[in-house]
Amino acid sequence: LPPLHKAAATVEEHLAWIVNASTTGLSNARAESTNARIQTLKRQARGFRNINNFCDAIMFRYRGLDLSV
Repeated sequence: LPPLHKAAATVEEHLAWIVNASTTGLSNARAESTNARIQTLKRQARGFRNINNFCDAIMFRYRGLDLSV
């Protein structure tokens, strides 16, 4: 069965990563969550005039930027 052979080849190709993830218990969930929140901010803002405003908005919303100083 070709689909089974393809699946086995994929597992074999990524075996080191699979073993590493299962032994350490680490994942990229935090990075994916951060990216999703930033993408949501970008959609809510309907675009920024420049990249500096976008970076400031990210820092203000998610990193606790304090503008009162």
